[in-house]
Amino acid sequence: MSYLRFAVLFLISAQMQAQELFVVTDPASNIPANSLSVRLSQSLFEEQFSEEYNYHLMPEVTYGLNKNLMVRATAFVSNRNSQLVTEGGGFYAKYRFFSTDDLNSHFRLAAFGRYSFNNADIHQDQIEIMGHNTGFETGLVATKLIKKVAISSSVSFEKAFDNKPNYPFPSELGNNATNYTLSFGKLMYPKKYTSFKQTNINLMVEFVGQTINENGKSYLDVVPAIQFIFNSQARLDLAYRREIMSSMMRTAPNGIYLNLEYNFFNIIK
Repeated sequence: MSYLRFAVLFLISAQMQAQELFVVTDPASNIPANSLSVRLSQSLFEEQFSEEYNYHLMPEVTYGLNKNLMVRATAFVSNRNSQLVTEGGGFYAKYRFFSTDDLNSHFRLAAFGRYSFNNADIHQDQIEIMGHNTGFETGLVATKLIKKVAISSSVSFEKAFDNKPNYPFPSELGNNATNYTLSFGKLMYPKKYTSFKQTNINLMVEFVGQTINENGKSYLDVVPAIQFIFNSQARLDLAYRREIMSSMMRTAPNGIYLNLEYNFFNIIK
């Protein structure tokens, strides 16, 4: 392997440092330009009012158009009706508009937007266009990386519409909300980076909250996670989400995530 090729792979690996790749939130950094990420997100949450479990499968594809802009498409599959059915999908874009880099740190700011469509029943106060509601979300995210520690925070506006064709949005629920997140991640292994083939092990904790703007109902969840990155291309996440407080009705707030991801670099020659 030439020195130049190793240097390129080292830079890719630096961008793949898992302490900046969170489980339930997106940092302000993007995937490398001209790269394709294929991800299989799975969640299993315990229903509040029955002994059943809510399973969601979300395959998604992300492409880096350039160093500042990436786009993503996601499909929503659920067992809510006692069998796996495709309920909808969504489109997401993120634009990094500010970046500063130092020797052992960097800072990023990005704007993002998402639109989703869904045909499932509307069954809770919480607005969640990633798998439950038709609607859009737009917001800002800031991420600071200092050596092996990353801190990321976001704020966004989310609005829900009717889940066509059969489920109009209930008039008694608030249809727009403010979302807020705060995430911490740390690279635990390796202690010293010597090769892009080394497995990265990362620990992280995320706080995810929402307030319905019309009635003030809120929730706040904590999401501890462990993450592995193999050969600077493959990623595995395991996380547990737990409700800390809530004043809104949510049908399945607590559960686990298992995500698998693989990245293809320089796909267009």
